[in-house]
Amino acid sequence: MSRSKPTAIQSVPSDFLPLADRGPTPPWRRFRHADPDDRGAGYVPTPEEFNSVNAALQLRRPLLVTGKPGTGKSTLAHAVASRLQLGRVLVWPITSRSTLHEGLYSYDAVGRLHAASLAASARKTKPAAKPDICSYLRLGPLGTALALAKENRPAVLLIDEIDKSDIDLPNDLPHLFEEGTFVIPELARLGENLTFPVGLHDCPDTASITGGRVSCDGFPFIILTSNGERDFPPAFLRRCLRLDLPPPNKEQLAAIIAKRLIVTPAKSDEINVLLDSFLKLRDTGQREISTDQLLNAAHLVLHGLASADSPQLRDDILRSLSS
Repeated sequence: MSRSKPTAIQSVPSDFLPLADRGPTPPWRRFRHADPDDRGAGYVPTPEEFNSVNAALQLRRPLLVTGKPGTGKSTLAHAVASRLQLGRVLVWPITSRSTLHEGLYSYDAVGRLHAASLAASARKTKPAAKPDICSYLRLGPLGTALALAKENRPAVLLIDEIDKSDIDLPNDLPHLFEEGTFVIPELARLGENLTFPVGLHDCPDTASITGGRVSCDGFPFIILTSNGERDFPPAFLRRCLRLDLPPPNKEQLAAIIAKRLIVTPAKSDEINVLLDSFLKLRDTGQREISTDQLLNAAHLVLHGLASADSPQLRDDILRSLSS
């Protein structure tokens, strides 16, 4: 007779743990009241990362960061924004359907047409104002980064998982990376001297756009992440600086845990056991596992919900990412 597999949570094996008895939620899983700087707070850069980021900031070139899942590629953008006090990171998550137009701006033509139709109906009874085109325009994450970037305070943009895009996007980006400007035709055709307020991505503010042209005073700090699953065209690579992130070693992992979680002296030995177990699984090629899985396991260990050497923790939390 087969027995059901025990779970990683062992404190109350016969029932669910009451909410009142649980510890705090992990800091990386708090949303509504989360500090925008918190995501980069636990990042531990290497000297090579400092050099690459400093070079990208000085040259105002995008930084293409390659590495396996969980090596901290996207967190690097948040760490830079936090340490240099550059504000909230603009994020453009890439899918196979992502286009350059999506990153630059969106125009709700259908919504505007519907509003114009309602306005026309209203004119039969009383005068109605013409629908404002700016109400139906909004800059995308890349367009917002260009509009907000200043010479002494660049906006930070994370273009996440660029290798998931279709074949066109890496070929469309180089011209924009070189020129730092683009035109919104819907505004340009209204007059080259007219200025309109256009909404920004992920915030209620607007940017003043004259003649339909969006330009940057200083090129934004752009990090593009890649899992190394595809090759990119030379024209794209020529516009970028490149950084390869190796998996963090034991000292780096211990520093990451210490920055993200409170490790008491009573729990330090257990965390050391967990680190050794994690590195044995990862570095011997037994499993493809990531740093965020280690953080999840450490949180359970620190709150007494699992032992560092339990088979259940190893099988449930540190499960291989590859099928």
